[in-house]
Amino acid sequence: MKKVRLDIMALSHSVTQSHNYAVVLGEENGKRRLPIVIGGFEAQAIAVALENMTPNRPLTHDLFKNTLDSFAIELKEVVINNLLDGIFYAQLICIQDGNVMQIDARTSDAIAMAVRFACPIYTFEFIMESAGVILDEEEKARKTPVRPKTTSIEDMNVQSLEKLLDEALQKEDYEKAAQIRDIISSKKSMES
Repeated sequence: MKKVRLDIMALSHSVTQSHNYAVVLGEENGKRRLPIVIGGFEAQAIAVALENMTPNRPLTHDLFKNTLDSFAIELKEVVINNLLDGIFYAQLICIQDGNVMQIDARTSDAIAMAVRFACPIYTFEFIMESAGVILDEEEKARKTPVRPKTTSIEDMNVQSLEKLLDEALQKEDYEKAAQIRDIISSKKSMES
């Protein structure tokens, strides 16, 4: 089956279901959109990752990412692989030591993980034909893909760097801590 690459186009309140949200996925280089209704917690998990926010304590999706990282498991891609009775199904496609593993997941959780790993999201043509919608040209021009903001460590302020330094030291990542310490020193000497 032919896979269709998707980008996150929008995250908003659901028009059809109150107290829920919708994540709108857009076909890469295409006009079709795939709206998926998700819960508030999942919407928050996606938004936090898209905005590169760092909560005081890890969210569940951050914990899962940290666990996968600890066991050297790479999330290669997310595939929205089925649609039954209006419910989307997804899989995390992971690789560890050259072995490919498929892990079933709720679509909202899979998208939250895709944002954290910066991996692609795919679906199949039959799902786009069944649940996809086409935006008119004017509306398409207003929508651009939402991608995680990538902030270079050199662009961060001293306060953010000091917080990052504390996190690196807690994780005993001394190489990263040394790099951060040097950037902080450089920034402080420039302020003097």
